[in-house]
Amino acid sequence: MTDEEALDLGRRFAACKGFRPMRGMLDNHGRTWTPDLLWRWTPKVDIPDLRDPATRGCALALVREAWGDPWGHVAVESGTYTDAPHWYVRAGGFDSYCNSEAEALVFALETAP
Repeated sequence: MTDEEALDLGRRFAACKGFRPMRGMLDNHGRTWTPDLLWRWTPKVDIPDLRDPATRGCALALVREAWGDPWGHVAVESGTYTDAPHWYVRAGGFDSYCNSEAEALVFALETAP
């Protein structure tokens, strides 16, 4: 994922109604959000970096919360529809395929009830 694609995905993620900044997320400046940084978080400046594994973990927690499904999960599947692997997310009856784990998490949060 390019830097610009990561920024676009992070902006989409931060725009979701179910989004909130969480301790441990990494932002586009390479800073890990801690309690002292969370109080001054601004969505136009501090964009979550979904290339970071901890940030994706926080995103999964937000997806589970938004869908009311503590067992919601993301997995990779290969060879079903194409030769390339694709990611899917399942939460609260929602099921969608995407090109990356980060994209699947963002799409699940965007479409949450």
